[in-house]
Amino acid sequence: MKKLVIGILAHVDAGKTTLSEGLLYQCGKIRKLGRVDHKDAYLDTFHLERERGITIFSKQAVLNMGDTEVTLLDTPGHVDFSAEMERTLQVLDYAILVINGADGVQGHTLTLWRLLARYEIPVFLFVNKMDQEGTDREALLADLKKRLNDACISFADADAEEEIAMCGGEELLEQYLEAGEIGEEETAQLIAERKVFPVYFGSALKMTGVEEFLHGVEKYTRTPSYPVDFGAKVYKIARDDQGNRLTYMKITGGNLKVKTILSNRKSSGAAAIHQGQEDEIWEEKADQIRIYSGARFELAQEAEAGTVCAVTGLTKTYPGQGLGMEAESDMPVLEPVLNYQIQLPPDCDVHQMLRKLKQLEEEEPQLHIVWDEHLGEIHAQLMGEVQIEILKSLIWERFHVAVEFGTGNIVYKETIAEPVEGVGHFEPLRHYAEVHLLLEPGEPGSGLQFFTACSEDVLDRNWQRLILTHLEEKEHLGVLTGSAITDMQITLLTGRAHLKHTEGGDFRQATYRAVRQGLKKAHSVLLEPYYEYRLEVPAEMVGRAMTDIQKMQGTFQGPETDGELSVLTGSAPVAAMRDYQTQVISYTKGRGRLFCNLKGYAPCKNQEEVVQSIGYDSERDLENPTGSVFCAHGAGFVVPWDQVEDYMHLESEVNPEKPVSAETEEKVYAGRAGRGSYGGSYEDEKELQAIFERTFGPVKRERNAFQKKVVHASPDYSNYVPRKKPQEEYLLVDGYNIIFAWEELNELAKADLHAAQSKLMDILSNYQGYKKCTLILVFDAYKVEGHAEEVIRYHNIHVVYTKEAETADQYIEKTVHRIGRQYQVTVATSDRLEQIIILGQGAHRISAQGLKEEVEQTMQELRQEWKARRQSSKTYLFDGASEEVSDYVERVRLGKK
Repeated sequence: MKKLVIGILAHVDAGKTTLSEGLLYQCGKIRKLGRVDHKDAYLDTFHLERERGITIFSKQAVLNMGDTEVTLLDTPGHVDFSAEMERTLQVLDYAILVINGADGVQGHTLTLWRLLARYEIPVFLFVNKMDQEGTDREALLADLKKRLNDACISFADADAEEEIAMCGGEELLEQYLEAGEIGEEETAQLIAERKVFPVYFGSALKMTGVEEFLHGVEKYTRTPSYPVDFGAKVYKIARDDQGNRLTYMKITGGNLKVKTILSNRKSSGAAAIHQGQEDEIWEEKADQIRIYSGARFELAQEAEAGTVCAVTGLTKTYPGQGLGMEAESDMPVLEPVLNYQIQLPPDCDVHQMLRKLKQLEEEEPQLHIVWDEHLGEIHAQLMGEVQIEILKSLIWERFHVAVEFGTGNIVYKETIAEPVEGVGHFEPLRHYAEVHLLLEPGEPGSGLQFFTACSEDVLDRNWQRLILTHLEEKEHLGVLTGSAITDMQITLLTGRAHLKHTEGGDFRQATYRAVRQGLKKAHSVLLEPYYEYRLEVPAEMVGRAMTDIQKMQGTFQGPETDGELSVLTGSAPVAAMRDYQTQVISYTKGRGRLFCNLKGYAPCKNQEEVVQSIGYDSERDLENPTGSVFCAHGAGFVVPWDQVEDYMHLESEVNPEKPVSAETEEKVYAGRAGRGSYGGSYEDEKELQAIFERTFGPVKRERNAFQKKVVHASPDYSNYVPRKKPQEEYLLVDGYNIIFAWEELNELAKADLHAAQSKLMDILSNYQGYKKCTLILVFDAYKVEGHAEEVIRYHNIHVVYTKEAETADQYIEKTVHRIGRQYQVTVATSDRLEQIIILGQGAHRISAQGLKEEVEQTMQELRQEWKARRQSSKTYLFDGASEEVSDYVERVRLGKK
């Protein structure tokens, strides 16, 4: 039987659970319609859901729709439980979006729509509560087209096929005009490709329009094809009434049988990385496979591809994890923006309670349960007041502990404003690792991205993978407020290991310290969460609303008029708008409404004030040290972050080489000569002792240890300089990069790009004639359709026009990789990422400005040489001849020819 997974989503109180009941009843799954207000809905299985009349946890029901077995996933509609809803999206084939006909498109509806677009899920829309007075079908459809997508089409309208044809492009439109109709398969394909969004109207409570809607879903959905190899996506962790841990997953390939061994091992042999967990390989047995439908389940011996099931026996899985050939999920879009202290009763054991709360965090990862060592408090991140009440009930029900929550504080984040290199070194006795990282600001909302530009000749691939693993496994904290960092790209530039003394944990320490050292050097920016809001107030009160938003340092568009109301839309900081709802109700006397959705993070307007109020001191955070550990005479010593570059063993990969000053040489020598050259603080001593004890156990001191002295003699190689064979020199020039970097060529290119190319070719021909290197000038032709790679000889240089779909950067990287180890290769470009990559291949680099200075200096030397010859009193016949011709003539003169 074919299998399909369909999720049902809505803004709270849109009638989502009621529609689920109608679909289950229509398919014969249930004999009696349940109601939310009667507390007997089939999918409201948790008593708190029945009491409050809202969905808190996602549930599933299995129903048959023709020859297709459909797993219907009911998701929470309240904004406080959005994270639970978003996790469910990872396993959906189609989605049903329920719209409240009385309210139209609401704030949370827009958030759901954006999420469905992000996860590329085809959508059917059901406009509910059309039995209520005042609902206007045409106005609602127009609102859907305006605020969601113009391809929202009512499939009950007479002109529906014409609209569908227009969404399918010219070919489908011509087919429709010729045949007068559109085939079922073509319509289903457009829906699957998110080019058409079917809209149906009705009332789930009165079962009007439900049968037509179900028929439409059955007619226009298609089951996906699955690969033969096993794969599964974990989307939820829960526990049953007996406390058994349940891993909810969708089988995305092959099949899963009972007692099968599951693992986090990937095809590369490495473990999947999860923040906060060790990167160890685990293997566990699937004890049971349960197929849930409402509160009940059936045991299955095998789950085929497309099945949603709960598996027992797994203890290390987590939401978003990919098993088998399935990849890990991306970071969630929706996340809590408020941080609360969990206040425990006086007689409660804090550490035991922390372990219990971690169980809840497995089920709701966005809680971020953390222990604040300095304050001695447990903190959690939550969405809002409703989630707090539910969490308090859950803790009491499961652990019989009555907790309270403190005042919510804003969850800030940090990023950087400009690129910086971070260096981490970890070298206590018999340990060694050094890491250099490039920290760069990323696009807003991009999170953290990790790359490597390090050559395997410099650092083995296994060590590089380990460093990337350590970057991904930890939530790195900023240095302003100790908040998590985000929107950054971190690239491994170089590193060093010791053949004998390096262990895996050494690179963990060096990597963490490199991040922190880079953050200390960088210009850090504090980010705060922003709401995207829609504010509806009576027209006479719009002035008050605009003034309030300006005071919040928010932005607004409009106002637009909607009947007797004025509508403002825009964004504002969460810190300022979080309690504004009560004010709106007060000054509008209940006639105004405020809809808020998390927009994302943006720079904090009052950064200094916030940083000062939080009072975070990065130097006292012993769990996240900013300095590095070096070794001299068998003893480790901590070097502060601002002195690490004076002691580091590898050269900087970002800054150009600078001559080492006598003062720096003295510092490095003193640092390596003995511990007495550096006076560490009390925190440094504690850190070193903790490192030593973790490695070797408790310190045992000898009474007369200070009398021991060991001297090592070694031959003096300081005067030995190995001779290098002369290498042929190559200069690769990124043509367009140079043209747009040199002001005079850039101006010429605006008028005539071909003229700028010709002038650059002439300049480089003169330059090559003096330098005698092999010069290759590369121009992009990757946008020229069907263009093959073209190499021409222009005087004494080679000019390359790349083939279609190949950029100049790619050609240069390919060439450097091929000849970089055999010849002395220099690349001229101002593309920083390109510079780093070619450096890793063993080539030298010169910026566009540096090349310009080289060319100008060469031209000056040529002019001086020519001028010196012109000033000579005598002119000889062969002064202008080449060295080869002059030598030939001289041999003729001497009679040797």
